[in-house]
Amino acid sequence: MNRNTIGFIGLGLIGGSIAKAIREYYPEVHMMAYMRSQDTLQKAVAEGIIDEACAGVGPEFAACDLIFLCAPVSTNARYLEELKPLLPKTCLLTDVGSTKTDIHQKVEELGLTDQFIGGHPMAGSEKTGYENAKPHLIENAYYIITPGEGVPENTVQNFVSFVASLKALPLVLDYRQHDFITACVSHLPHLIASSLVELVKDLDGPEELMKRIAAGGFKDITRIASSSPDMWEQICMTNSDNILKALDHYQQQLSRLRSEITGKEAGKIHEFFAASRDYRNSIPEASAGPLKKTFAFYCDMVDEAGGIATLATILASGGISIKNIGIIHNREFEEAVLRVELYEEEAYKKAVELLRRYRYTIYER
Repeated sequence: MNRNTIGFIGLGLIGGSIAKAIREYYPEVHMMAYMRSQDTLQKAVAEGIIDEACAGVGPEFAACDLIFLCAPVSTNARYLEELKPLLPKTCLLTDVGSTKTDIHQKVEELGLTDQFIGGHPMAGSEKTGYENAKPHLIENAYYIITPGEGVPENTVQNFVSFVASLKALPLVLDYRQHDFITACVSHLPHLIASSLVELVKDLDGPEELMKRIAAGGFKDITRIASSSPDMWEQICMTNSDNILKALDHYQQQLSRLRSEITGKEAGKIHEFFAASRDYRNSIPEASAGPLKKTFAFYCDMVDEAGGIATLATILASGGISIKNIGIIHNREFEEAVLRVELYEEEAYKKAVELLRRYRYTIYER
Protein backbone atom coordinates (compact mmCIF):
# COMPACT_ATOMS: atom_id res chain seq x y z
CA MET A 1 0.00 0.00 0.00
CA ASN A 2 1.28 3.42 -0.94
CA ARG A 3 1.83 5.46 2.23
CA ASN A 4 3.50 8.57 0.85
CA THR A 5 0.80 10.94 2.15
CA ILE A 6 -1.61 10.23 4.99
CA GLY A 7 -4.43 12.48 6.18
CA PHE A 8 -6.29 12.68 9.47
CA ILE A 9 -9.68 14.19 10.18
CA GLY A 10 -9.73 14.43 13.94
CA LEU A 11 -6.57 14.25 16.02
CA GLY A 12 -7.68 13.30 19.52
CA LEU A 13 -6.47 10.43 21.66
CA ILE A 14 -6.86 7.68 19.03
CA GLY A 15 -6.08 9.72 15.91
CA GLY A 16 -3.14 11.38 17.62
CA SER A 17 -1.78 8.05 18.85
CA ILE A 18 -1.99 6.49 15.38
CA ALA A 19 -0.31 9.55 13.87
CA LYS A 20 2.49 9.34 16.45
CA ALA A 21 2.93 5.62 15.79
CA ILE A 22 3.16 6.25 12.05
CA ARG A 23 5.71 9.00 12.62
CA GLU A 24 7.78 6.64 14.77
CA TYR A 25 7.75 3.71 12.34
CA TYR A 26 7.49 5.64 9.05
CA PRO A 27 9.35 8.93 9.61
CA GLU A 28 9.40 9.71 5.88
CA VAL A 29 5.61 9.81 5.47
CA HIS A 30 3.99 13.21 4.82
CA MET A 31 0.99 13.74 7.12
CA MET A 32 -1.73 16.35 7.11
CA ALA A 33 -4.63 16.81 9.51
CA TYR A 34 -7.77 18.80 10.15
CA MET A 35 -9.70 19.24 13.38
CA ARG A 36 -11.68 22.07 14.89
CA SER A 37 -8.96 22.96 17.39
CA GLN A 38 -6.31 24.76 15.40
CA ASP A 39 -4.20 25.10 18.55
CA THR A 40 -3.96 21.31 18.75
CA LEU A 41 -3.00 21.09 15.09
CA GLN A 42 -0.27 23.68 15.55
CA LYS A 43 1.05 21.73 18.53
CA ALA A 44 1.15 18.54 16.42
CA VAL A 45 3.07 20.45 13.73
CA ALA A 46 5.49 21.89 16.28
CA GLU A 47 6.15 18.38 17.61
CA GLY A 48 6.91 17.15 14.10
CA ILE A 49 4.01 14.68 14.09
CA ILE A 50 1.98 16.49 11.42
CA ASP A 51 3.57 18.25 8.46
CA GLU A 52 0.52 20.21 7.34
CA ALA A 53 -2.31 21.70 9.40
CA CYS A 54 -5.45 22.10 7.29
CA ALA A 55 -8.07 24.80 7.86
CA GLY A 56 -10.85 22.53 6.62
CA VAL A 57 -11.66 19.45 4.57
CA GLY A 58 -10.42 20.90 1.30
CA PRO A 59 -8.61 20.05 -1.96
CA GLU A 60 -5.33 19.32 -0.16
CA PHE A 61 -6.78 15.96 0.93
CA ALA A 62 -6.84 14.90 -2.73
CA ALA A 63 -3.10 14.25 -2.39
CA CYS A 64 -3.64 11.57 0.26
CA ASP A 65 -3.06 7.87 -0.30
CA LEU A 66 -4.78 7.03 3.00
CA ILE A 67 -7.18 9.03 5.18
CA PHE A 68 -8.10 8.22 8.78
CA LEU A 69 -11.52 9.45 9.94
CA CYS A 70 -11.03 9.97 13.67
CA ALA A 71 -13.93 12.27 14.50
CA PRO A 72 -16.92 11.08 16.59
CA VAL A 73 -18.98 8.32 14.94
CA SER A 74 -21.90 10.67 14.31
CA THR A 75 -19.78 13.18 12.33
CA ASN A 76 -17.56 10.85 10.30
CA ALA A 77 -20.42 10.27 7.84
CA ARG A 78 -20.64 14.01 7.15
CA TYR A 79 -16.92 14.17 6.44
CA LEU A 80 -17.32 11.29 3.97
CA GLU A 81 -19.74 13.45 1.98
CA GLU A 82 -17.25 16.32 1.93
CA LEU A 83 -14.37 14.07 0.90
CA LYS A 84 -16.10 12.16 -1.89
CA PRO A 85 -15.80 14.79 -4.66
CA LEU A 86 -12.17 15.48 -3.74
CA LEU A 87 -10.62 12.03 -3.77
CA PRO A 88 -9.01 10.02 -6.55
CA LYS A 89 -9.87 6.32 -6.79
CA THR A 90 -6.40 5.50 -5.50
CA CYS A 91 -7.13 6.98 -2.05
CA LEU A 92 -8.10 4.52 0.69
CA LEU A 93 -10.46 5.65 3.48
CA THR A 94 -10.61 4.19 6.99
CA ASP A 95 -12.11 5.14 10.34
CA VAL A 96 -11.55 4.32 14.01
CA GLY A 97 -15.16 4.28 15.26
CA SER A 98 -16.36 1.80 17.89
CA THR A 99 -19.48 0.91 15.86
CA LYS A 100 -19.29 0.04 12.19
CA THR A 101 -22.76 -0.50 10.69
CA ASP A 102 -23.68 3.19 10.32
CA ILE A 103 -20.41 4.14 8.62
CA HIS A 104 -20.53 1.15 6.27
CA GLN A 105 -24.10 1.99 5.28
CA LYS A 106 -23.05 5.58 4.56
CA VAL A 107 -20.09 4.35 2.51
CA GLU A 108 -22.42 2.17 0.47
CA GLU A 109 -24.86 5.04 -0.02
CA LEU A 110 -22.03 7.23 -1.36
CA GLY A 111 -20.65 4.51 -3.63
CA LEU A 112 -17.31 4.34 -1.80
CA THR A 113 -17.33 0.66 -0.84
CA ASP A 114 -14.29 -0.13 -2.99
CA GLN A 115 -12.26 2.58 -1.21
CA PHE A 116 -13.23 2.00 2.42
CA ILE A 117 -11.83 -0.28 5.11
CA GLY A 118 -13.41 0.21 8.52
CA GLY A 119 -11.21 0.08 11.60
CA HIS A 120 -11.63 -0.10 15.35
CA PRO A 121 -8.47 0.01 17.46
CA MET A 122 -9.54 -1.45 20.79
CA ALA A 123 -7.41 0.85 22.86
CA GLY A 124 -8.02 3.86 24.99
CA SER A 125 -7.22 5.71 28.16
CA GLU A 126 -9.00 7.45 30.99
CA LYS A 127 -7.31 10.58 29.65
CA THR A 128 -8.57 12.06 26.39
CA GLY A 129 -7.33 14.42 23.70
CA TYR A 130 -4.20 14.77 21.60
CA GLU A 131 -2.14 15.85 24.60
CA ASN A 132 -2.52 12.31 26.01
CA ALA A 133 -1.87 10.50 22.72
CA LYS A 134 1.18 8.26 22.62
CA PRO A 135 2.70 6.11 19.89
CA HIS A 136 2.38 2.88 21.86
CA LEU A 137 -1.30 3.23 22.77
CA ILE A 138 -2.39 0.67 20.17
CA GLU A 139 0.55 -1.67 20.76
CA ASN A 140 -0.67 -5.22 21.55
CA ALA A 141 -4.29 -4.06 21.26
CA TYR A 142 -6.70 -5.75 18.88
CA TYR A 143 -7.33 -3.58 15.83
CA ILE A 144 -10.52 -4.78 14.14
CA ILE A 145 -10.55 -4.32 10.35
CA THR A 146 -13.86 -4.37 8.44
CA PRO A 147 -13.31 -4.10 4.67
CA GLY A 148 -15.98 -2.62 2.44
CA GLU A 149 -17.40 -4.78 -0.33
CA GLY A 150 -15.35 -4.41 -3.46
CA VAL A 151 -12.03 -3.59 -1.81
CA PRO A 152 -9.39 -5.75 -3.55
CA GLU A 153 -8.02 -8.53 -1.37
CA ASN A 154 -4.44 -7.37 -1.84
CA THR A 155 -5.44 -3.90 -0.62
CA VAL A 156 -6.97 -5.43 2.50
CA GLN A 157 -3.87 -7.53 3.15
CA ASN A 158 -1.63 -4.50 2.67
CA PHE A 159 -3.68 -2.55 5.21
CA VAL A 160 -3.54 -5.50 7.63
CA SER A 161 0.25 -5.53 7.27
CA PHE A 162 0.37 -1.77 7.83
CA VAL A 163 -1.65 -2.04 11.07
CA ALA A 164 0.58 -4.89 12.23
CA SER A 165 3.67 -2.77 11.53
CA LEU A 166 2.32 -0.26 14.08
CA LYS A 167 2.52 -3.12 16.63
CA ALA A 168 -1.26 -3.57 16.90
CA LEU A 169 -2.99 -6.94 16.47
CA PRO A 170 -5.12 -6.81 13.29
CA LEU A 171 -8.25 -8.96 13.09
CA VAL A 172 -10.42 -8.93 9.95
CA LEU A 173 -14.18 -9.22 10.55
CA ASP A 174 -17.41 -8.48 8.75
CA TYR A 175 -18.70 -5.18 10.13
CA ARG A 176 -21.97 -6.80 11.26
CA GLN A 177 -20.03 -9.44 13.18
CA HIS A 178 -17.91 -6.72 14.77
CA ASP A 179 -20.95 -4.83 16.02
CA PHE A 180 -22.55 -7.94 17.54
CA ILE A 181 -19.32 -8.97 19.29
CA THR A 182 -18.71 -5.52 20.76
CA ALA A 183 -22.36 -5.32 21.84
CA CYS A 184 -21.77 -8.46 23.94
CA VAL A 185 -18.28 -7.85 25.33
CA SER A 186 -18.25 -4.05 25.60
CA HIS A 187 -21.57 -2.30 25.15
CA LEU A 188 -23.79 -4.52 27.33
CA PRO A 189 -21.21 -4.61 30.18
CA HIS A 190 -21.29 -0.80 30.24
CA LEU A 191 -25.08 -0.85 30.50
CA ILE A 192 -24.92 -3.43 33.29
CA ALA A 193 -22.28 -1.48 35.23
CA SER A 194 -24.31 1.72 35.00
CA SER A 195 -27.47 -0.16 35.98
CA LEU A 196 -25.76 -1.62 39.07
CA VAL A 197 -24.70 1.86 40.14
CA GLU A 198 -28.27 3.11 39.66
CA LEU A 199 -29.56 0.10 41.64
CA VAL A 200 -27.43 0.97 44.67
CA LYS A 201 -28.29 4.65 44.36
CA ASP A 202 -32.03 3.83 44.29
CA LEU A 203 -31.97 1.27 47.13
CA ASP A 204 -29.54 3.06 49.46
CA GLY A 205 -30.94 4.66 52.58
CA PRO A 206 -30.57 8.26 53.73
CA GLU A 207 -27.40 7.31 55.66
CA GLU A 208 -25.88 6.11 52.35
CA LEU A 209 -24.44 2.99 53.99
CA MET A 210 -24.34 1.13 50.65
CA LYS A 211 -22.28 3.92 49.13
CA ARG A 212 -19.96 3.90 52.11
CA ILE A 213 -19.11 0.18 51.92
CA ALA A 214 -19.15 -0.05 48.11
CA ALA A 215 -15.36 0.32 47.89
CA GLY A 216 -13.39 -2.66 46.64
CA GLY A 217 -15.26 -5.27 44.63
CA PHE A 218 -18.36 -3.23 43.79
CA LYS A 219 -16.35 -0.23 42.70
CA ASP A 220 -14.10 -2.47 40.58
CA ILE A 221 -16.90 -4.15 38.66
CA THR A 222 -18.69 -0.84 38.06
CA ARG A 223 -15.57 1.14 37.13
CA ILE A 224 -16.62 1.43 33.48
CA ALA A 225 -19.77 3.30 34.52
CA SER A 226 -17.49 6.35 34.82
CA SER A 227 -17.16 6.53 31.01
CA SER A 228 -18.33 9.46 28.88
CA PRO A 229 -22.17 9.71 28.72
CA ASP A 230 -21.90 11.41 25.31
CA MET A 231 -19.91 8.52 23.83
CA TRP A 232 -22.24 5.88 25.23
CA GLU A 233 -25.32 7.72 24.03
CA GLN A 234 -23.84 7.54 20.51
CA ILE A 235 -22.98 3.86 20.84
CA CYS A 236 -26.49 2.97 22.01
CA MET A 237 -27.97 4.91 19.09
CA THR A 238 -25.68 3.39 16.43
CA ASN A 239 -25.66 -0.24 17.65
CA SER A 240 -29.11 -0.52 19.20
CA ASP A 241 -30.23 -3.72 17.42
CA ASN A 242 -27.22 -5.73 18.59
CA ILE A 243 -27.33 -4.28 22.10
CA LEU A 244 -31.01 -5.24 22.36
CA LYS A 245 -30.25 -8.83 21.25
CA ALA A 246 -27.56 -9.13 23.91
CA LEU A 247 -29.80 -7.46 26.51
CA ASP A 248 -32.67 -9.87 25.77
CA HIS A 249 -30.37 -12.85 26.26
CA TYR A 250 -29.01 -11.39 29.49
CA GLN A 251 -32.52 -10.83 30.83
CA GLN A 252 -33.31 -14.48 30.07
CA GLN A 253 -30.21 -15.52 32.02
CA LEU A 254 -31.26 -13.39 34.98
CA SER A 255 -34.77 -14.83 34.90
CA ARG A 256 -33.36 -18.38 34.88
CA LEU A 257 -31.02 -17.54 37.76
CA ARG A 258 -33.87 -15.94 39.69
CA SER A 259 -35.91 -19.11 39.25
CA GLU A 260 -33.03 -21.27 40.50
CA ILE A 261 -32.50 -19.08 43.56
CA THR A 262 -36.24 -19.04 44.28
CA GLY A 263 -36.32 -22.85 44.05
CA LYS A 264 -33.10 -23.15 46.08
CA GLU A 265 -31.59 -25.31 43.32
CA ALA A 266 -28.14 -25.50 44.89
CA GLY A 267 -26.62 -27.72 42.20
CA LYS A 268 -27.59 -25.44 39.32
CA ILE A 269 -26.46 -22.34 41.21
CA HIS A 270 -23.08 -23.94 41.90
CA GLU A 271 -22.80 -24.96 38.26
CA PHE A 272 -23.56 -21.38 37.17
CA PHE A 273 -20.77 -19.91 39.31
CA ALA A 274 -18.29 -22.67 38.44
CA ALA A 275 -18.87 -22.34 34.69
CA SER A 276 -18.54 -18.55 34.75
CA ARG A 277 -15.37 -18.78 36.88
CA ASP A 278 -13.75 -21.32 34.54
CA TYR A 279 -14.63 -19.37 31.39
CA ARG A 280 -13.38 -16.09 32.85
CA ASN A 281 -10.11 -17.71 33.92
CA SER A 282 -9.62 -18.93 30.33
CA ILE A 283 -9.72 -15.39 28.92
CA PRO A 284 -6.15 -14.42 27.92
CA GLU A 285 -4.34 -11.47 29.47
CA ALA A 286 -1.90 -11.09 26.56
CA SER A 287 -3.66 -8.33 24.64
CA ALA A 288 -5.95 -5.40 25.21
CA GLY A 289 -9.66 -5.90 24.61
CA PRO A 290 -12.51 -3.40 24.23
CA LEU A 291 -12.76 -2.65 27.95
CA LYS A 292 -9.96 -0.65 29.50
CA LYS A 293 -7.81 -2.55 31.99
CA THR A 294 -7.11 -1.23 35.45
CA PHE A 295 -3.57 -1.23 36.74
CA ALA A 296 -4.00 -1.57 40.49
CA PHE A 297 -2.27 -3.46 43.26
CA TYR A 298 -2.85 -3.88 46.98
CA CYS A 299 -0.36 -3.64 49.82
CA ASP A 300 -0.22 -4.05 53.57
CA MET A 301 0.01 -0.74 55.35
CA VAL A 302 0.95 -0.20 58.99
CA ASP A 303 -1.69 1.93 60.67
CA GLU A 304 0.48 4.90 61.57
CA ALA A 305 0.60 8.58 60.71
CA GLY A 306 2.34 9.35 57.43
CA GLY A 307 2.21 5.80 56.06
CA ILE A 308 0.39 6.69 52.87
CA ALA A 309 2.45 9.85 52.42
CA THR A 310 5.66 7.80 52.65
CA LEU A 311 4.47 5.35 50.00
CA ALA A 312 3.37 8.20 47.73
CA THR A 313 6.74 9.90 48.16
CA ILE A 314 8.57 6.69 47.15
CA LEU A 315 6.47 6.42 43.98
CA ALA A 316 6.92 10.13 43.19
CA SER A 317 10.69 9.76 43.55
CA GLY A 318 10.49 7.08 40.85
CA GLY A 319 8.60 9.41 38.52
CA ILE A 320 5.36 7.45 38.96
CA SER A 321 2.02 9.29 38.92
CA ILE A 322 -0.75 7.82 41.06
CA LYS A 323 -4.21 7.74 39.52
CA ASN A 324 -6.04 6.74 42.70
CA ILE A 325 -5.10 5.60 46.19
CA GLY A 326 -7.24 4.65 49.14
CA ILE A 327 -7.67 2.46 52.19
CA ILE A 328 -9.98 -0.53 51.70
CA HIS A 329 -12.18 -0.81 54.77
CA ASN A 330 -14.30 -3.66 53.37
CA ARG A 331 -11.80 -6.52 53.10
CA GLU A 332 -14.17 -9.38 52.26
CA PHE A 333 -12.48 -9.91 48.89
CA GLU A 334 -9.31 -7.85 49.42
CA GLU A 335 -5.92 -9.15 50.47
CA ALA A 336 -4.64 -5.85 51.82
CA VAL A 337 -5.72 -2.53 53.21
CA LEU A 338 -4.33 -0.09 50.63
CA ARG A 339 -5.32 -0.05 46.96
CA VAL A 340 -3.07 1.87 44.55
CA GLU A 341 -4.12 2.45 40.94
CA LEU A 342 -1.78 3.70 38.21
CA TYR A 343 -2.46 5.11 34.77
CA GLU A 344 -0.65 2.53 32.63
CA GLU A 345 0.97 -0.89 32.69
CA GLU A 346 4.56 0.37 32.54
CA ALA A 347 4.02 2.54 35.63
CA TYR A 348 2.29 -0.38 37.37
CA LYS A 349 5.25 -2.72 36.87
CA LYS A 350 7.73 -0.06 37.92
CA ALA A 351 5.75 0.77 41.06
CA VAL A 352 5.46 -2.86 42.17
CA GLU A 353 9.19 -3.44 41.68
CA LEU A 354 10.10 -0.21 43.49
CA LEU A 355 7.90 -0.83 46.53
CA ARG A 356 9.08 -4.41 46.89
CA ARG A 357 12.64 -3.08 47.04
CA TYR A 358 11.47 -1.04 50.01
CA ARG A 359 10.09 -4.30 51.51
CA TYR A 360 6.42 -3.51 51.10
CA THR A 361 4.20 -6.58 50.79
CA ILE A 362 2.44 -6.24 47.44
CA TYR A 363 -0.52 -8.29 46.20
CA GLU A 364 -1.31 -8.45 42.48
CA ARG A 365 -4.61 -9.67 41.02
